[in-house]
Amino acid sequence: MSEQAPPPYEPVDEDWQTALAVVAHPDDMEYGAAAAVARWTGQGKRVVYVMATRGEAGIDGMDPDEAARVRTAEQIASAAVVGVDTVEFLDFPDGVIEYGLPLRRAIARSVRQHRPDVVITTNFRDTYGGVFPNQADHIAVGRAALDGVRDAGNRWVFRDLAESEGLAPWNGVRLLLAAGSPAAAHAVDTTAHFDLGVASLKEHKAYLDGLGGAMAQPDEFLESFGRMAGSRLGTTYAAAFEVIRLTM
Repeated sequence: MSEQAPPPYEPVDEDWQTALAVVAHPDDMEYGAAAAVARWTGQGKRVVYVMATRGEAGIDGMDPDEAARVRTAEQIASAAVVGVDTVEFLDFPDGVIEYGLPLRRAIARSVRQHRPDVVITTNFRDTYGGVFPNQADHIAVGRAALDGVRDAGNRWVFRDLAESEGLAPWNGVRLLLAAGSPAAAHAVDTTAHFDLGVASLKEHKAYLDGLGGAMAQPDEFLESFGRMAGSRLGTTYAAAFEVIRLTM
């Protein structure tokens, strides 16, 4: 019996104006979601990046303090390629992020500050496609992004955000989009913006130099996944997302 083809993707709802991307490391947005960001900023939408870490543990041959400095600069340059002019860092320790109240509070704080319609994160499931294990920081930050969005809207959670910092609750997040999730059922046509997504990843020069392997080849790596997602959306290239609706 022949293997059944996966179902086609549905288009992601793009009826929104502001997004907050919350991910663990510099480079996380670039491995699949940056081309979608380029599409959205090209539509006049505003996207803000928030990195939980500065990626200081990500380059084996570079001292963490130097890696943090280099990767911060690379992420800011990378974001600019796709029209993102605000990149913030929460300064949690790279490689050992723990899911918990401090992380949820920091994300809730960012949500209340920026008041987005949509929050973007990366895959927080245990694996990629049931085959490759996910990285611990990705899981912790993705889960905390989902919970932090809901915390941001509850005036009785992290009350000091309002009482001490004047950050009123924000219940306006309608969607959470998790890039690269094995539970993805939606996608964004990135055909016209694929090259910008590649260029954005290439800004992570020091990281790619230290990485090696297939993931250090932006053109080939992004093309393979982009074409795979595009085949299920009916386009040349696409970025796939798990969509979690937070409002009715």
